[in-house]
Parts: sequence; C-alpha cells; structure tokens
Amino acid sequence: MWFRIIPGLRRLPAWLLAFLAFSTAAWGQAPGRDSREIPIPRRQDGSHSRANRPRGESTRSHQQVADRRNRPDGVAGAIANQQQPGEHPLMPTLRWAYDGLRDVEAIEDYSAVLVKRERIGGEVGDYQKMFIKVRHRPFSVYLHFLSPANLREQEVIYVEGQNEGKMWARGTGVRSVFGTVSLQPDGVLAMQGNRYPITEIGILNLVRRLIEVAEADTKYGECEVKYYQRAKVGDRVTTCIEVVHPVPRRNFRFHLARVFVDDELNIPIRYESYSWPTTPGGAPELIEEYTYLDLKLNVGFTDADFDIRNPNYRF
Repeated sequence: MWFRIIPGLRRLPAWLLAFLAFSTAAWGQAPGRDSREIPIPRRQDGSHSRANRPRGESTRSHQQVADRRNRPDGVAGAIANQQQPGEHPLMPTLRWAYDGLRDVEAIEDYSAVLVKRERIGGEVGDYQKMFIKVRHRPFSVYLHFLSPANLREQEVIYVEGQNEGKMWARGTGVRSVFGTVSLQPDGVLAMQGNRYPITEIGILNLVRRLIEVAEADTKYGECEVKYYQRAKVGDRVTTCIEVVHPVPRRNFRFHLARVFVDDELNIPIRYESYSWPTTPGGAPELIEEYTYLDLKLNVGFTDADFDIRNPNYRF
C-alpha cells in the first residue's frame, strides 16, 4: 500500500481503507483545461494566516542576497556583458547560474506564495496556489493550499530524514475524516497531477534544474538567448532571460523558456517553458510554469514550522 495510516485509524474496515486510497489521489490537482486566471498573478497578502503562523515565529524582513554594487548594469547587463567571442550563447547565463546557486544555497529558509501550472498527460491543469515554507537544512517543506477550491486548506509537510522518507498530508471536507496520512513523495498517489515530487520543490532545486538543462544545451547549436529588463512579476522588477530553440530536436527539452530573475535579490522567482507549436503558425504550448510571490528570505523557521503537532496547523 502506498501509504500508512496515522495511529488511531488502523482499525478502520478494509472497505474504508480502500476508499481512502482512492480519494487520496486528490492530493494532486487532476489535469484539466487551461485556467482563465492571469498567467502572472498580482501581489497577494503575504501575511501569515492564523493557521500558518506558529507561536513565536520570526517576522524579520527578508534579507538581500545580491550585492548590486558589483552589478552596475543590473542583472541583464551583468550577464550579457560576459559573452566571449565564439562561445555558446548560453555560457554567460550558465556562469551567472553558478554564482546564483551559491547565493541561493546561502539562504537558510524562506516563505512565499507559489503559483504553478503544469502539463501532465497531454493536458494543462488549472493553476494551483499555495503558501509555502521551505528550510534548506535539513530540507523541509510546509504547504498550505489556497486554490483551487477542491484543494483549499489542505496541508502537506515533508522533512528530510523523518517519517521514513514520507510526507504527511491532511485533506479537508470529506477527506478530513481520514485524518493525516503518510505518502511516498514519488508514489502514485502523491504524484497524481504533479510533474515533480515535493522533494524537488523550491528555488534551490529550480536553479539546479536550470543548470542541468543549460549544461546539456551548450553541447548543441540552434539556440537563441535574449534579455529583457524591467519585466514585472507581481510587484517585483526582474530581468527576463529568454531561451529559444527554433528547430525541434530530440536533444532539446523545450522550444521556449523564460527565467525571471529578481533584480534586487538576484534569484529566479518565475520559470516558464513551452514546447513547439503542434500546428504551423500556432502558439507554443505550455509545459510548466512556477511563480514565487511575496518571497521572504531568512525568516528564522524552527522545527515547529515543519511539525504536524503544531497547534496552528490542522493535521
């Protein structure tokens, strides 16, 4: 079985356990039609709700990561000015990513509102919006779903090295009668409607994935890179790095990708990628998009922020 029941539910009859296994698949948003929401949501209220703020939680303002004195031309200028004659167009961006990886690794923790949309099984699902807490050491994640309606108020916690490597999940509505369940992060139930497991969530994992893809792409040509300054993501000013592979090749994972780098923090806060059009002259088709809004760095989270016994959570 892909999950175990928290003590107290083990005496449920077999038919009810089977129903739980079926209903738990709703932890992931089932793929559906494109949402009519705007692609880049405007700023949301970043304050912690009563259900999300443990007693004594730090309210320190987020800490600037980048030292912009070394970037007089902004992020776009710092990247574009590095290009050497004859080198692959992605090399300046890749060098920036190596530096950015060190910046992100130095962050202790952060909170944000994550808005994501993904193509799974050929269908683009609705937008999912969730309040998240992430701690890098040990890697820990708390999720509180804000939308869509069928996921609202659901909570998930994962802590590296705890719970036999499983995540804790708690539903709402009719699913709340089953209490808290433990799921394999990469199991069938937890992955329903998700491209990646919870163990790969977060900005640090995003930067690592971008480096992996860019390193692979530098082995081939047919790559165009452009930079757009003062692109807005919510209320943040960013530099957009746009990468295009004009011709479909098996070597390439996408046709078009955009990374939006926060000009103040020098870290990516939005990523989107698209496959090639399926019809001549058609629009590129969305593969995935992730946006981190209301980002607050080095908040000072403790173990209580990633504990299902926290009285401010609903586990």
